[in-house]
This record gives sequence, C-alpha cells and structure tokens, in this order.
Amino acid sequence: MKDTLFSAPIEKLGDFTFDESVAEVFPDMIQRSVPGYSNIITAIGMLAERFVTDNSNVYDLGCSRGAGILSIRRNVKKANVQIIGVDNSLPMVERCRTHLNAYHSDIPVDILCDDIRQVEIKNASMVVLNFTLQFLPRSDRLQLLTKIYQGLNPNGILVLSEKFTFENSEMNELLIDLHHTFKRANGYSELEVSQKRSALENVMLTDSIDTHKQRLQQAGFSQVELWFQCFNFGSMVAVKR
Repeated sequence: MKDTLFSAPIEKLGDFTFDESVAEVFPDMIQRSVPGYSNIITAIGMLAERFVTDNSNVYDLGCSRGAGILSIRRNVKKANVQIIGVDNSLPMVERCRTHLNAYHSDIPVDILCDDIRQVEIKNASMVVLNFTLQFLPRSDRLQLLTKIYQGLNPNGILVLSEKFTFENSEMNELLIDLHHTFKRANGYSELEVSQKRSALENVMLTDSIDTHKQRLQQAGFSQVELWFQCFNFGSMVAVKR
C-alpha cells in the first residue's frame, strides 16, 4: 500500500509512532525514504550465511514487518538455528507474523512484542539492529549494545544500520538535502518531506559514525567498520573476537 500519511496538511502534528497506519504502509515508506535499504536487507542475508553457526540464536531487534528475518532465513544453511524477532509495535508484530507464515522454512522464528531493552540475548551468532537504535534514548544505547556483546558467541556479528549526523555542518546539510532530493524523486511532495521530518524530530535522535564506533568499542567490540553508506544513511558491522 502506498504511503500517503503526510500528503495532506496536519493541523496538530504529533511525534511519529509505529502505529497501525504506519505498519500498513511501512514497506513502501521505507523503500522510498531510506536510500540503499534493499542493499542492506540483501547484505544482512549474505552476512547471515557467513556468520550464523549451528546450534545458535539470531536476533532481529526492531524487526518491523520481517524483511531482515526473511533475508536471514533464505540464506542460513546451518542446523538447529532459532531466529527471534522483537518489536514493540503490535501492528508491526502482527504483520510480521503473517508475512513470515506466507513463506515456508525449516528454520523456526519466534516474533515477540516486547521492548528490546528487556529481552535477553543469549547464544547468539548474529544480532541485527536495523534502523532501531536511533529511536532509543541516547542514555540507553550503550547498555543495550553491551548486553548484545555479552550475549554474542565468539565470532558473532552485530549489524547496526542507522541514519547519521555529521559534525561538519556544511556536509551535514548537503547530505540531508540529498536525502530529501531522493525522497522527492520517489514521489514525496515538499509537504510530505517537511511534515515527516517534523514528526520525527523528537523521536529519531541520530549520532555520528564516530560516536557509533566509539560506543560499540566501549561495549566490547574490537572490530567495528562502516560497510555501507548512501547520503546520511548507512550500516556498520561489529564482530566479537
């Protein structure tokens, strides 16, 4: 379904939430809003094929409608793997379960409606945070990453995808403008771009690439690298050694 949530003027524009209306149009919204999203989803499957091990768990924290889980499940060839998806939006969880049930697989998937900060991470060979950390309070981010690090097995991988800010103000504005140009090229109007940006302003708190790297290292990861970037969106990998 096409995303037209911000196409008409909204008199009282509240904070963005992952409610029923967003869940309904989410696949269209994210494809038209996040440059490189399809590449990231494809690469999550490629990384799963390389890093997921026998007799281990895979976590997708903030799994939305399950695109990342499907990519993982298509690519994992190991035995006795359990995938756990977590999202705190019930409309997302319901659609995720329906979506995953439409595709047969021998790999079991458990989708939980819960706060990712409350979920235990254990025996993990892979954890995915795909555009999720940016919606948590900054004060909670290190604690979550530390919990993930501790729950990962040796040689386990964390995939962290985020929208970034940049310390050089001119470059930051350039990359923001390029992102907005990308959205307009995908059919969003100036009103839609402006209203969605305002709705996200107090909800999505972005960090710089250096801040992410430092936080990941502080959590315990010694191998951290940016593997993908398009404008002010990107994805990082961190491996536990």
